[in-house]
Amino acid sequence: MAAKDIGARGLGATVRVRAEGDVDEGSLAHLRESLAHLREKVAAVLDRPGLPPASGEVRVVRAAAHHVELPWSAGAEIRLGNHLVVVHAREASARELADRLADRLRGNTDRVTHRGDATPKAAAPPPWRGGPGR
Repeated sequence: MAAKDIGARGLGATVRVRAEGDVDEGSLAHLRESLAHLREKVAAVLDRPGLPPASGEVRVVRAAAHHVELPWSAGAEIRLGNHLVVVHAREASARELADRLADRLRGNTDRVTHRGDATPKAAAPPPWRGGPGR
C-alpha cells in the first residue's frame, strides 16, 4: 500500500491528511476534492479559539474490493496539548466519511478540553483541609 501525502494547508501545518492505498489516475481528481473537503472539516474542528495547539495525522483509506459495503475509512490521531485524541470512522462515500470523522473529532476534542479544565479544580483539597475558601 502506498501512502500519498495530501498536505496540511489550513491546519497550522502540524496536522497532516494522508491517503493510503492504490489510487488510479481516473479517481485521483475525485480523491483530491474529497480530501480537500475532509481537510476543511478537520481544520474547522481544530482551529477553534481556546483549543491547545494540535498536531498529528489523519489517514484515509479506500478499500480496493468492489463488494465492500463501507469502502471509505479514516483514522485520526491528534495530540491536543497533553492529550491524545483518537477517532475512527467508516462510511460509504468520502463526503459522509468527512462529516462523520469531523463530528467524532469535535465530540472527542470537546470531551478532552472540558476534562482538562475540570482536572485542576477537582484536584484542589476541600476547604476543611486547607483548600480554597479559607
